[in-house]
Amino acid sequence: MPAHQDHYVGPRDLTRWTSPVGRFLVRCVRPLARWAGPHAALLLLIAVGGGVAAALTAASAEVYESVVEADGVAALDQPALDLAVSMREGWFDAFITGYTNIGGPIGMPILAVSVMVLLAVHRRSWTPVILLPAAAFGSLLMTVAGKDAIGRLRPPIDLAVPPYESSPSFPSGHSLNAVVIAGIVAYLLVLRQERRRTRALTVALAVVFAVTMGLSRVYLGHHWFTDVLVAWTLGVAWLAVVITAHRLYLTFRLHRTATRGVPA
Repeated sequence: MPAHQDHYVGPRDLTRWTSPVGRFLVRCVRPLARWAGPHAALLLLIAVGGGVAAALTAASAEVYESVVEADGVAALDQPALDLAVSMREGWFDAFITGYTNIGGPIGMPILAVSVMVLLAVHRRSWTPVILLPAAAFGSLLMTVAGKDAIGRLRPPIDLAVPPYESSPSFPSGHSLNAVVIAGIVAYLLVLRQERRRTRALTVALAVVFAVTMGLSRVYLGHHWFTDVLVAWTLGVAWLAVVITAHRLYLTFRLHRTATRGVPA
């Protein structure tokens, strides 16, 4: 694989860190990459990041609970549910139920594995095999941590569209997973796309998928709007961690190739 593979998003070189925070991060991680190698460092960074993300999710859940009790953004929950109920039609309920199942515990793994295999074969690279499962596992940890920490009840069952769900409501796992999986797939695609319009379309489709998946949970009465809103926020944060870890991997792989003359 060429040493420059995946280093660019358009004209931007992902191995160049222009911000002081970025350069500080590179200095901190460099000893680990020298000791363990770029691949092992990538996995360790994602593993540590996943643990920290799960802990922060559980901690932030306490803040979220306080905001809910004080009515804060949670004042949006009942109006959003009322709006969803007023919009329901039999045929549309069936359509949205089918759509939301794509992001469920069966649909999302099938989708993620299928995309992972297609990308790995097309790219002739192990990067999708590393990034997609790692991102999905971190998303799962964050979902479990949030649900265990809060145990928030879902909207009233008489206002929900069957099939009903009984697990804790916060955060919305469908919404969080949609952001993370769609985000990682979009990231992997734009690394190999040369045209700006193509990259913009890829990102736009990922955003539409994540947003509509979250809104489908509110429409069906399976989650409160704030469950979805926080899930989107957590998903974007975790996505940033995984992409940053990959950028660090690319940086140290390039440095290793340049200094040792070994294949990337």
